[in-house]
Amino acid sequence: MSNAISNEHELPSAMHATELPHGRMGMWWFLSSEVIIFGGLVVTYILCRMHHSEWALEAANTINMAGALNTMVLLTSSFVVVKAHEAAHKGDNAKAARLLFVTVGFGLIFLCVKAYEYHHEIVQGFVPTANLFWGFYYLMTGLHGLHVVGGMVAMVIVALGVQRGNDPVGVEYVGMYWHIVDIVWIFLFPLLYLAS
Repeated sequence: MSNAISNEHELPSAMHATELPHGRMGMWWFLSSEVIIFGGLVVTYILCRMHHSEWALEAANTINMAGALNTMVLLTSSFVVVKAHEAAHKGDNAKAARLLFVTVGFGLIFLCVKAYEYHHEIVQGFVPTANLFWGFYYLMTGLHGLHVVGGMVAMVIVALGVQRGNDPVGVEYVGMYWHIVDIVWIFLFPLLYLAS
């Protein structure tokens, strides 16, 4: 009986053997699943692209300037998230919350540019059912857009919590998520826009 009790008391210290907070470890597991989802899509797209040279003509109909603008928007937003995490680490919760709201603003700009692109492409007849390239285009950019929206919602929740004095550790976690969203776009931009 005493052995069982002593083993129970040893368990928490064993769980911290990695020296990582459980929340951070959980976030890494979650982000790994996101990488697998997008990685599978990207690999499938590349394998199909190798057998469809005509996709270069389809990719030429994407708006490269809009894609490049959105790349700059997301890269800038990543810098702002880093600054938010830095502010939270220094105990400046008000600044961290403000910077998260600024990042949400960048997310809105990204979505507005993407909505403009979708409208332009659909009007031109480049709809998801036009051919396999456009199917992939809308699937990958649409899924990415949903992740942008999810990141924005999470940032608003974390920012409001930080303003109320909650533990600012959420700033780090939401920042990790946002960086993955940005990295995914860095792969999508050349594959879908510059593939011509």
